[in-house]
Amino acid sequence: MDERHERGSFRRHLATVGFVAAGALILSTSAAVADPTADEVRNKIEKLEEEHAGLAEKYNQAKQDHDAAKEKLEDLQEDKQETQDKIENMQQDIRGLANAAYTNADFGSPAYLLNSGGPAESLEQAADLGYLSENQRQTLVDYNEQKDKLDDLTAEASDTEEKAKDKLKEAEEAKEKAEKKIDKQEDLLDDLTAEQQEAVDSGGTGNAVNNSNASGSAGVAVDFVYAQIGDSYSLGANGPDVWDCSSLVQAAWSQAGVSLPRTTYDQVNAGTSVSWDAMQPGDLIFFYSGPDHVGMYVGNNKMVHASNPRKPVQEVSLDGYYQSNFHSAVRP
Repeated sequence: MDERHERGSFRRHLATVGFVAAGALILSTSAAVADPTADEVRNKIEKLEEEHAGLAEKYNQAKQDHDAAKEKLEDLQEDKQETQDKIENMQQDIRGLANAAYTNADFGSPAYLLNSGGPAESLEQAADLGYLSENQRQTLVDYNEQKDKLDDLTAEASDTEEKAKDKLKEAEEAKEKAEKKIDKQEDLLDDLTAEQQEAVDSGGTGNAVNNSNASGSAGVAVDFVYAQIGDSYSLGANGPDVWDCSSLVQAAWSQAGVSLPRTTYDQVNAGTSVSWDAMQPGDLIFFYSGPDHVGMYVGNNKMVHASNPRKPVQEVSLDGYYQSNFHSAVRP
């Protein structure tokens, strides 16, 4: 009896020791998982900003393709209607020619031939038998060409409409994903103190002064971007008080009389390539592999850009992060 009691006590002692040890392990593990530092959060946010920039330009490209497809579809539908009207106007002439051909040919009643396949088909039979004049033959050729054109336009319009729908869906998906990247950035910042948040978002200013000394067309473009400092960012926005990265520089150079494409994918080819060390105020400076982001170089190792919804249009230093993600620069 005493032996069994001793064994039970020993087991209870072991269980208690095990429980305490497990608890200590859990506590030590919890203590080891420290809150992320401001630098770690900054790195995560910079990665999210890069991903957001890629999705933003994907949205812009898809939206541009959608708009182009819609415009083409409207032109096709207009052309299609004009062709349909021509065919309807020509049908009366075709019927008249058919009746005349049948009468002159004397190879059967017009009613019989018309019912056999329609005026156009019967006219082709008459043409094959040599019962049509040269002018009548040309009328038939014109009619058939319009019918073929209508068929082609109908097929192309259908394909274009489908492409427009696909591009709109692609744009909407990219926009949704981009917005989620911003939400993740906000969540990361919410876990920081105000002081830490300021440290993470440091490097930009909304109270910058234009010291570029740029002149000519470049000076006009630089003046424009400085005038927009403090404006808001929105994906796909085109001004006049809300921008995204590529619309801002497009509008700036438009003020100088220079037409630029809408997306970074096209803007990067819209001018003369320049190296990092050769940049001058007014040059477009691109980032990430797409390239997915663009700003305007304003001299003194700085640029003005519209980056994401968390930040207004601002002047930033190009040291560190931006230089490490530099793609190329272009002089419009």
